[in-house]
Amino acid sequence: QVQLVESGGGLVQPGGSLRLSCATSGFTLDYYAIGWFRQAPGKEREGISCISFNEGTTYYGDSVKGRFTISRDNAKNTMYLQMNSLKPEDTAVYYCNAQRIWRDYWGQGTQVTVSS
Repeated sequence: QVQLVESGGGLVQPGGSLRLSCATSGFTLDYYAIGWFRQAPGKEREGISCISFNEGTTYYGDSVKGRFTISRDNAKNTMYLQMNSLKPEDTAVYYCNAQRIWRDYWGQGTQVTVSS
């Protein structure tokens, strides 16, 4: 059974940091491109970062470039999103995603709230 389970969300003050993890099971992460998305209340889901299966290509959205870092540990079947210099506008539910041809898997989401 395919599972993606996010963790690491929570409440943080502006300027703070959080590290999101996404533990996967039921498939081999090595062969998948991975990504992180977020959805704020009243807004569409936004793709913020992704990395190709061989780590040859990495993408960051303009809103997070220079502050967030995506990474993967295939041996642990886990992906990460390091978030630094957090801003109130980063408040959203964050989702991890794993994709390859004919396959598209999503986690259940974890809430990140940036507020003083």
